Amino acid sequence: MSAFGPFRLEVADRVAVATLDRPPVNAFDVAAYQGLTDLVDHVDGREDISVLVLAADESARCWCGGADLRDFRGMDAPRRKERYEVVNAAIPRLQSLRAPVVAAIGGHAIGIGVLLAAACDLRVASVDAGFACPEVDFGLIAGSSRLLNYLGVPEAQIREMTYTGRRLPAAALLASGFLNAAVPRDQVLPRALALAAEIAAKSRAVLRARKQAFVEHETMGWLDAYRLAQGLSGQLVTLPEARAGVERALGTGG
Repeated sequence: MSAFGPFRLEVADRVAVATLDRPPVNAFDVAAYQGLTDLVDHVDGREDISVLVLAADESARCWCGGADLRDFRGMDAPRRKERYEVVNAAIPRLQSLRAPVVAAIGGHAIGIGVLLAAACDLRVASVDAGFACPEVDFGLIAGSSRLLNYLGVPEAQIREMTYTGRRLPAAALLASGFLNAAVPRDQVLPRALALAAEIAAKSRAVLRARKQAFVEHETMGWLDAYRLAQGLSGQLVTLPEARAGVERALGTGG
């Protein structure tokens, strides 16, 4: 087991589980953001990891309780800028990780927790988890709105979250398509691990190319995105697993 700031990492069968453990609510301070960046760099460099699951210690009151407000005591504009530089290195780094990431959201996701979840590829949440962007109450602007919009969360729902700071239930975000599943709390990690195992069984090279396409598609029009996918497919066409997949399909009448 390896540690990266408040994250501990365990790897088995090509699936890595990163568990956030920063009592009592898993709030993010600067060191946590740096730990996340280091964690992602480490995962990206390992050949035995195909999928990352982002979880929280089962004793935590939140999956991620937002920014650690102690960081903001006496903060001035230059210090806030310095903090943002660390934040802006961590979250995009997670979002661009070459391995697919499954969020196992076993508790509330608050503030940066919503953005953290949005930066993952897939999201399994506890039915009793709440999602909130309370930055409005602390003189801050929620940075998750554009990414939530890209992921299909309705604009009205995003504005309700960011203007009021009110916590929305998992059911509301399941209905909007932000979550892949909402299950009882004790089933969150098993469901996420099952999903990760299914993905990890696929070709690692293909998964990495597919993830690259998703990341780059976010800044493209549909036709450019389509052509990018074609180019990546062209690079993979000679892989043994690609050829085997075609032969299997043809052999079964696919």
